[in-house]
Amino acid sequence: MAAEGLSGAVGVLRACQVLGVSRATLYRRRLPAQAGRPLVCARVVRWQSQPGRALRPEEREAVLEVLHSERFVDQAPAEVYARLLDEERRYLCSIRTMYRILAANQEVRERRDQVRHPAHPKPVLVARGPKQVWSWDITKLRGPAKWVVYYLYVLLDIFSRYVVGWMVAERESAALAERLIRESCAKQGVERNRLVVHADRGPAMTSGTVTMLYALLGITPSHSRPRVSNDNPYSESQFKTLKYHPEFPDRFGSTSHARSFCGGFFHWYNTEHHHSALALLTPEVVHYGRALEVLADRQRILDLAYARNPERFVHGRPRVSEPPGEVWINQPGTEVMLEDGAH
Repeated sequence: MAAEGLSGAVGVLRACQVLGVSRATLYRRRLPAQAGRPLVCARVVRWQSQPGRALRPEEREAVLEVLHSERFVDQAPAEVYARLLDEERRYLCSIRTMYRILAANQEVRERRDQVRHPAHPKPVLVARGPKQVWSWDITKLRGPAKWVVYYLYVLLDIFSRYVVGWMVAERESAALAERLIRESCAKQGVERNRLVVHADRGPAMTSGTVTMLYALLGITPSHSRPRVSNDNPYSESQFKTLKYHPEFPDRFGSTSHARSFCGGFFHWYNTEHHHSALALLTPEVVHYGRALEVLADRQRILDLAYARNPERFVHGRPRVSEPPGEVWINQPGTEVMLEDGAH
């Protein structure tokens, strides 16, 4: 090895740096090879051998038998160790050795019955038109002083991104959520057994009051998996659009102030905001079925522009973009990405 000769002249560290060799490799190769065995690190050999002070197999069995006894089966090794010393004047082994023996038998774990959380399936929903899948959530709005917050409830149609209902309240309440959903369904003329309402697993979303309303109106409930925000991406994106709006205040002076702002914001969002996920159509246009009419007008304008200056369109006659024909929550085979509805 070249490092062997060079190390005598410039030192081991410098020689290894120049040749790109690890010092551990050099030292390992200096060890005498044993016939028929590969070179291994001396430290590995030392740990692979059984220390002379280790408990014999029959002694380990005796310790395990004591730990399994009716007297000590529910006791921690430290308690067993202390009781043996104080009550029986007996020393078997150290506390750490007791833990090693238990670990070797896969017995170092919680021995009491524990709650086993069920596996929650991934929600997979698709909407191919308005009033098929709604998403709703609650966000907090900061009030005039510290610890004062208001709660904004928003019910959103995921196909059109149209806000079908909203409410500002001073508390999070299942009764208020039930009222919002019931009034929004009546206002939108939702047919029985046609609507899926998706939400996370907050107290209001999973309450008996809201669940009974779903059963009464023929609504299919859907819930996100615990601690998975991407299962409710449309509500999360809509809240981002709200809170990144240039006029969104740092704090609201009262519930009246919050309701006044949200009223103006949701009117703008539904009727004026050209949504990037809807081919720059507004949610109202898509929700109420006027998309084809608006797209036809846009196409006529583009055709006129092309007729006047075709050389400016290097890719040929321009075509208007169209909104998606179906909208998914957790589309199979793809990863859900949070859309940026603020564009």
